[in-house]
Amino acid sequence: MTNYNFDEVIDRRETDSKKWSKKHLQEKFGDEESIPLWIADMDFRVAQPIIEALTERAQHGIFGYGHKSDAFLEAVVNWNKKRNGWDIEKEWILFTPGIIPSLNFIVETFCNPGDKVIIQSPVYHPFVNIITNNGCHIANNPLILNNGKYEMNFSELERIAQDSRTKLMFLCSPHNPVGRVWTSEELRRLGEICLDNDVLVVSDEIHSDLIYHPNRHIPFAKISEEFMMNSIICTSPSKTFNLAGLHISDIIIPNEKLRRELNHKLTTIDIDPGSFASVAQIAAYNEGEEWLEQLIIYLQENLDIIDNFLKDRIPRVKLIRPEATYLAWLDFSDFHFTEMELQQLMQKKAIVALNDGYIFGNGGEYFQRINFACPRIILQKALESIEMSLKGIN
Repeated sequence: MTNYNFDEVIDRRETDSKKWSKKHLQEKFGDEESIPLWIADMDFRVAQPIIEALTERAQHGIFGYGHKSDAFLEAVVNWNKKRNGWDIEKEWILFTPGIIPSLNFIVETFCNPGDKVIIQSPVYHPFVNIITNNGCHIANNPLILNNGKYEMNFSELERIAQDSRTKLMFLCSPHNPVGRVWTSEELRRLGEICLDNDVLVVSDEIHSDLIYHPNRHIPFAKISEEFMMNSIICTSPSKTFNLAGLHISDIIIPNEKLRRELNHKLTTIDIDPGSFASVAQIAAYNEGEEWLEQLIIYLQENLDIIDNFLKDRIPRVKLIRPEATYLAWLDFSDFHFTEMELQQLMQKKAIVALNDGYIFGNGGEYFQRINFACPRIILQKALESIEMSLKGIN
């Protein structure tokens, strides 16, 4: 057994890191010394088997075109069986270089300009641009915050879905930024509404391996044969194993007709995994589980640190405790800041780089999203900086 040291602080400032680049921090947050806890990118060294596999591949010295090998596809099949009890076929898997490109391809393929796509704000902010840049319209079904926990508004969802122009729904499962792991009952109600109204469910499940006990991720397509035939499931090892820079995603489509239509779009731009992406996915899914289990324990402890710190030292800031992901949703509404006041407080006084809640849409105006996948010493420093920035504010 390898014991991983997630407390190790690794300097990333000179590694072309979008998260840590001084130039980027200066341009985006106004200070190159900001503590970067924003973009969904972990500050941990990846699992040793991945490093070893990539090193061996690099030493080969030739980096020509890659392809979806049987080993690449079987790694996805075996991982889904092991982690979620979901039996999938290799033939169902299409490769794209990331979830955002895949969602763009999906909207281009299955929507016409003027069609509507359902989202549930506050939600992962690129969804909006993906929809609108393709000439489509947002059909927003805002989540409801009820006693510190977000819930779906099913009556409103049904009303929106009944519009004949509504063609797709982007389901964020687990949800980013609010951290919900949707229950079987919730997914079933959503799925039935979409089935009844001929709305295709596109389920972004990129955070589905980062689940905190006793919650359990349920792949949307696993619930029933009908749901499976009316869904596209977007997965990737990138968030799970900190491989975002390798641009890997696996789009699982059991419905042959839907798969054929999307694959037609993909073949026009000739997309295949690169040499390093392929090697990394195989090593991650086949040999990375030990690292992942240790990671989840560390993240759970970091989450406890945030929870206890806020309760003890900044009780007016409320944590919406996530059931999954390494992204925490912090509620500053008790201070009655405007969006810009809260942003400026974090950037100019606390000197921390967080994601402003308003970018996630309706319902995010008084929130900040913090990425707690970092060594504890960095997290503690950021929390103390936030605490100091709020001193004396009524």
